[in-house]
Amino acid sequence: MKGLLEFVTLGYLLSGTQFTRAETVKCSGDVWPVREFRAVWVATVKDMDWPLSRYHSSSQQKAELVLLLDKLQKLNFNAIVFQVRSAGDAMYNSTLEPWSEYLTGSQGRAPSPYYDPLAFLLEEAHRRNMEVHSWYNPYLARSGSTSKAGLAPNHMAVKYPRYAYAYGNSLWMDPGAKVVQDQCYNVIMDVVKRYDIDGVHMDDYFYPYPVSGQSFPDNATYNAYRKGGGHLGRDDWRRDNVNSLIQRLYNGTKATKKHVKFGLSPFGIWKSGIPKGIVGLSSYYEQYADSRKWFDEGWVDYFTPQLYWRIDPVKQSFTHLMDWWLQQNSKHRHFYAGSYAGNVVEQNWPLDEIKRQVEEARKRRDKLSLGDVFFSAKYFRDNSKGLSTMFQKDLYTVPALAPPMPWLGANPPPPPSGVRVSGSTLTWNKDGSGVTRSWAVYRYEADAWELKKLLNNDTTSWSVPSGRYAITAVDRLSNESGAVVKEVQGGANIID
Repeated sequence: MKGLLEFVTLGYLLSGTQFTRAETVKCSGDVWPVREFRAVWVATVKDMDWPLSRYHSSSQQKAELVLLLDKLQKLNFNAIVFQVRSAGDAMYNSTLEPWSEYLTGSQGRAPSPYYDPLAFLLEEAHRRNMEVHSWYNPYLARSGSTSKAGLAPNHMAVKYPRYAYAYGNSLWMDPGAKVVQDQCYNVIMDVVKRYDIDGVHMDDYFYPYPVSGQSFPDNATYNAYRKGGGHLGRDDWRRDNVNSLIQRLYNGTKATKKHVKFGLSPFGIWKSGIPKGIVGLSSYYEQYADSRKWFDEGWVDYFTPQLYWRIDPVKQSFTHLMDWWLQQNSKHRHFYAGSYAGNVVEQNWPLDEIKRQVEEARKRRDKLSLGDVFFSAKYFRDNSKGLSTMFQKDLYTVPALAPPMPWLGANPPPPPSGVRVSGSTLTWNKDGSGVTRSWAVYRYEADAWELKKLLNNDTTSWSVPSGRYAITAVDRLSNESGAVVKEVQGGANIID
């Protein structure tokens, strides 16, 4: 059917005017559209994706963010991964770390007039039925400079100077220091507690990428570990430092708010030579990132390795690596491929390369490949090389709900109540359960239901063309209620 790429394996049985779940692929000719996680990274460093300038006014920055969200909503994205901590700083109001220099031009300076970017984003994104995953860099203290000059008094490199090291052209904290681990943990838990985020996310910066001719200067920390009775070799000790933080963060997030998703996006190659034919940097040896273990142990709700290569070159093949990663998922978590959409500009990739990557990921849905995350938002905002046009025409032609995560909660919200038709307008009662985030409106098209619109929970009516419609309630985990079905006669000419 036009606009539908494939269908889920659960249908609904018609019972009066309300559907109930059924264990069949197709019931009385009814099939429902596939779920898909559709996200972009929004980098907040160095005027990359947002803000466009750290020197813009608060009102300008807010307008830029709204414009970006409007664009992504129009393109049928349903999530953003928003960078809130790039280098021991905060894109939100924090008592633990200073305001980011990338927001106001000076670290520690609050926006004036005051606003909280994360709180503003959450309100605007949720109004557009989009998830917000807060994105953190755990150990980088300063990018592009090894100096502590200009850092705020409450910056971690100033508070813990003995664990702040110059490495390459940047300043890094020591992942082996307990106070550094605690700082990262406490910062993330503070956000989980105080903000209505949908996910916690970390990318590929653990121990730094290797710098030729330099060793990471953590001798004192490692020697103290050995003197305290530690028995691991240095490389295994470093890996254990990272493993411990990730497991602690996953467990802490679930203990604080079980519904908050936890996702990781490591470098796409675990070890060079694995799988056979892959050649490249080994994150296991070079960054001390045992990323396979994180996925295999289920210390994530979703896993997004950065597969920033093309499909066809054998040594770093997008699909070859994806297939290997999908085999490591013993706990049956979600896999969302990390794709560098910006390479249509940076590496002059053809648009068809990104299209093929999405299509290849979709072919593996039975292995829990359930979506994509793209780097980065600006290429979609700017329609670079026609990227947005291609997505709108060929890939994200209709809205999609994110896939549910039953291990985080599987109770659906109650179905819409009081659904009625008045002329060309569908109307229903305001949510009384407190758990509905969105209303999903479907239209029956020939042989299947097509998702036409996601409406926020404050909306209780919608004008539609003539046809047969189903309305469901959707909670924050994308669990969906049974559907209420209505016929609309003599409806409006268009659907907004």
